[in-house]
Amino acid sequence: MRHARDTDLPLTVDRTASTGLGEQLVRQIRELVARGVLRPGDPLPSSRALAARLGISRGTVTSAWDVLAGEGYLVADRGATRITPHLEMRRDTGPVARAAAATADAPRARPSGPVPGGDAAASPRVGQHSTPTSPRADIPAAGIPAPTTSPAPTSQRTARRSAVRPEMIDLRPGKSTITSLDTPAWRGAWRDAASGVATGRTLRTDLRDHLADYLRLNRGIVRSPEDILVTAGVRDGLQLALRVLGLARGRRLRVAVENPGYPALRRVVRALGHIALPVGVDEHGLVPEHLPSGWWGGAGRWDVAPAPDAIVLTPGHQYPLGGTMPVTRRMELLAWAREHGALVLEDDYDSELRHSAQPLPALGALDTARDTVVTLGSFAKVLGSSVGVGHLVAPDSLLPDLARTRAELGSPVSLIAQEALARFVDSGEFQRHTARMRRSFRRRRSLLSDVLGGLPHVSVLPMAGGAHAVLAVPDEDATIERARRRGVLVGALGEYWTGQGREGGERGGAGASSSLAEADRGPDERGGVVLGLTAPDRDVERGARVLREVLGEP
Repeated sequence: MRHARDTDLPLTVDRTASTGLGEQLVRQIRELVARGVLRPGDPLPSSRALAARLGISRGTVTSAWDVLAGEGYLVADRGATRITPHLEMRRDTGPVARAAAATADAPRARPSGPVPGGDAAASPRVGQHSTPTSPRADIPAAGIPAPTTSPAPTSQRTARRSAVRPEMIDLRPGKSTITSLDTPAWRGAWRDAASGVATGRTLRTDLRDHLADYLRLNRGIVRSPEDILVTAGVRDGLQLALRVLGLARGRRLRVAVENPGYPALRRVVRALGHIALPVGVDEHGLVPEHLPSGWWGGAGRWDVAPAPDAIVLTPGHQYPLGGTMPVTRRMELLAWAREHGALVLEDDYDSELRHSAQPLPALGALDTARDTVVTLGSFAKVLGSSVGVGHLVAPDSLLPDLARTRAELGSPVSLIAQEALARFVDSGEFQRHTARMRRSFRRRRSLLSDVLGGLPHVSVLPMAGGAHAVLAVPDEDATIERARRRGVLVGALGEYWTGQGREGGERGGAGASSSLAEADRGPDERGGVVLGLTAPDRDVERGARVLREVLGEP
């Protein structure tokens, strides 16, 4: 597998520490190698990119790399600095290079045909489709906009009055198509996958091998490919995990959800017959002390509500407000979950899109006992929701039941889709596409801030990344309606609060067009609009200028 050189390793620097910045990097690389997060042959970020991200000089990074190279950890190879191939750690002497075994670089044996999925015990690869799906003509176009067609007759346009007019600018999150994915590499990956599955010439390295590398290098989660389930996205993984947990406990579950939070996750909880418990958030995400676990209610009364069975949250980039949960709070949350026997379901939905600040390890990386955290992820933010591929990593105790349930229900992700994405990643194009998307989102967010800056009582909420932006406004309903009349559609922040209006469809899909008035909200329920950053630059700029005119009106 070829990795992009802007891999977001969990490296940080502390300017207040007595240890020099270069020595801090040296120690962290040693620790990552010792923990297995970095493995022989893995590339390190380029010194220029890492220096820019950490806000330090490039010389500091190169000096640290020189020290590690002298110790045997690193080697300059094929235009990149890598962990020494065939590195071996010895307790007495540290890292040493060992001779390559005869089979070190030999590809792992793969079955010549599809692995049966009806029997979990018979399949060593959890998450692969049990029977290959026949290729459809429209599969290669997943995530690619359909060709423009001639305008429909007037009678047809009249019959579709509920559809968005072509001249409307749709800035609701999740509504714009990711047109930058329409490349020869993307189309070729699907074409080759369809041909390979039909003829049995699939890749030796499947999607879960790539997922294991991604989780290890970017999120600090060290798991084998066999520990990873391929899902159809975060909601599919969530319902699978809740189904297994509900059967294990033999009753309805009490599931804590963020408020405000992603409405579709709340709907999954309720659709399965469980109870969704809203928990408040602040600028750092979910607040553990707000979790209902029984406390003194005053006036001789105890609130003895049982603790939640599970907690669903977005610690890396709270949705929709954008806060990042600090490590201290993450550790507090994990301690609370272990004390109360709760399962933590981490929605790691856009960790690859951070464009400022230093990345933090996933909650799953902090769960070293592998007993508390389920990490859910998807490719929807960089490839579009139509691709429908994600992943799930679970505690060891849940994996057998999850694998068995998935085998019984069947995989919702075809082998062709998995093979196409594996080929896209294997070629290095996925990493390059992700880097382009990150730059695009950063540029569009800056554009919004520039156009909307200086307006009284209006602000763009600070965020370290992601594919959306939140604009705090004094009158949410009036802003949305005025923008709509001028041809711009935006999402309502009020739709993300539990119990307000109709809850939206997709994450940021803003399926509802109305929200409660400010007077109907609690004191912490601020008003605002939510804007997607997947629209083209010209649409984002035009929409921002319309919003500036709307917000400048008396």
